[in-house]
Amino acid sequence: MARNYPKIKGKVIEKFGTISNFAKAYGISTEAMCQKLKENGRIHITTKDIEKMSAPEFLDIPAEEIPDYFFI
Repeated sequence: MARNYPKIKGKVIEKFGTISNFAKAYGISTEAMCQKLKENGRIHITTKDIEKMSAPEFLDIPAEEIPDYFFI
C-alpha cells in the first residue's frame, strides 16, 4: 500500500502551524516526524502512532475518519 499523507499534513498545519511544532509536542525530532509523513520515508507510522496522532490533544481525528487520513 502506498503511503502518502497529505490530509495528515494539512491537519498538522491547521492544529500546530508547522511539522516542527507537531513533532515537538509529539515528542520526536522534526526529522523523524518528516520521515513518518514522507511517502518513501524510512520510519513507518505504526498502529500506536495512529492512536496517538488521532487523540484529541494531537490531531483530534474521529475514529470513523482514521481510514481517510492513514489508509490511502
